[in-house]
Amino acid sequence: MGWLQVQFICAFLAGSIFFNALSYSGKAPNYSFVKEATSAPPILSYDYIVIGGGSCGCPLAATLSQGARVLLLERGCSPYTNPEKIDMKNYVNSLSDMTPSSFAQQFISKDGVLNARAKVLGGGSVLNAGFYSRASSSYIRDAGWNESLAKNSYEWVEKKVVFEPPMLQWQSAVRDGLLEVGVLPNNGYSFDHLNGTKVGGSIFDKEGHRHTAADLLEYADPRRISVYLHATVHKILFRFNEEKKRPQAYGVIFKDSFGNKHRAFLSMKAKNEIILSAGAIGSPQLLMLSGIGPASHLQAHGIKVVLDQPLVGQGMADNPMNVLMVPSPVPVEVSLIQTVGITKSGSFIETASALSIGHSWPERLQGIFDFVSNQTSEHSMFPQEIMNSIADTIVSLVNPTLKGGVILEKIMGPKSTGHLELLTTDPNDNPSVTFNYFKDPEDLKMCVEGMKTIIDVINSKAFSRFRYKTMPIQTLINLMLQLHVNLRPKHASAAFSLEQYCIDTVLTIWHYHGGCQSGKVVDHNYKVIGVEALRVIDGSTFYGSPGTNPQATVMMLGRYMGEKIIQKRFHQGRK
Repeated sequence: MGWLQVQFICAFLAGSIFFNALSYSGKAPNYSFVKEATSAPPILSYDYIVIGGGSCGCPLAATLSQGARVLLLERGCSPYTNPEKIDMKNYVNSLSDMTPSSFAQQFISKDGVLNARAKVLGGGSVLNAGFYSRASSSYIRDAGWNESLAKNSYEWVEKKVVFEPPMLQWQSAVRDGLLEVGVLPNNGYSFDHLNGTKVGGSIFDKEGHRHTAADLLEYADPRRISVYLHATVHKILFRFNEEKKRPQAYGVIFKDSFGNKHRAFLSMKAKNEIILSAGAIGSPQLLMLSGIGPASHLQAHGIKVVLDQPLVGQGMADNPMNVLMVPSPVPVEVSLIQTVGITKSGSFIETASALSIGHSWPERLQGIFDFVSNQTSEHSMFPQEIMNSIADTIVSLVNPTLKGGVILEKIMGPKSTGHLELLTTDPNDNPSVTFNYFKDPEDLKMCVEGMKTIIDVINSKAFSRFRYKTMPIQTLINLMLQLHVNLRPKHASAAFSLEQYCIDTVLTIWHYHGGCQSGKVVDHNYKVIGVEALRVIDGSTFYGSPGTNPQATVMMLGRYMGEKIIQKRFHQGRK
């Protein structure tokens, strides 16, 4: 095993697995209604207050503005204001940035896996690998969504931000390899969730510019919407509804970047609401900070209990990702996720290639580990030798040259779930999150089958020109195991057991969900059970991740529920 091969694997892992490429359209929308929260008056009044301008919050607010006055509060910055920062060549610096203007906020789950949550207008669509694919028909039916309205809502999103990817040599070889090893049929280019091999949509256009959920604000009525950036909501306000004998949301407290406090209230109409769209991490966290959650946990943090709801923060899940890195003897194109193999066993096979990494990246990645560990004291959970090994691996990377790619798999579901708890009462701090990767044996079985498919693709004739004949699969496995890709314990048996390999080398694919699940915390209309004038609309309500990638469905849900809410508002208004 050569040291250059080790360098390649380390570098590619840092560049293409921990973080995905970032680019952005050179022609940014000119939104007159997007302003800094420092410019907001101390008291505001709107028909709808949407908390969180992410993949769901942006299309939701844009749609609501077609029939009501809407306030959208986003804790992060705009993705449009710094073209140099969001250029593709600077994606690593952008995603590893830990300044107040960063797009990402890093955290380490209690499972020992490095993760990140979005902190930018557009949310995860500003940070992800860009793959766009709808949920399956069965997922839509199980969610209780109207299939016609869901279809129309997907199409509304697609007109603005989705493109057909170019499919060059590496992506084509993986696609052909999947077909060769039996991941059939060939479904061509499609947004639909179909078993077999397909090419999905991309939110990157033909020039490689990224388009995000923030672009969907172009649909908004600028006369009826206000968007404030760096507006961190600290608390949802409640009063007691005498008629219905339950708490009723009527406003929020948020702070701007200077720490000044602002209050936003619902205007005096019975149909007006506060809608929480802060994502799978932020929504359950903010419910708890506002007094809705497990009473004993809230009381332990000195939070006044508005509603004892023990299911807030439960059902947290993240689809585990496992990978093999493949050095290539020939040059490959830069590509993100374009091809997917949806297997009958319940795993999804994807690929990316030739992502570059800057000279300063090793120090930046080490800084992330140090920063998160120092903030959360989570470093004490893990053996010092693991932390030392991570540091040694990262520091050894100096201006690496990448040639090759990664083939990865994630599993359907998953069935394994965990929980979220508060660490502090500061909404800027990360909560404690446990995902319990592979706790359910069915998840582990799917991972093993997915890894076997990856191995078969690497050994396929279609993929042969992109691998060294002198580098057997066992070498690729051994190379991966030499890297401490997470903070989990490592076992010698992982070199020969795919079960242990999955457990030891698990990574996030950022598809976390749960914490405010439908039927438990919210009803089928996403209204918080036991509370008036409050909904949660985002991925925290999901039981499983929809399709290959959730971003299409999260954006669709914003449009879908915005349409339903406005339609009902107009219907009630005519009575």
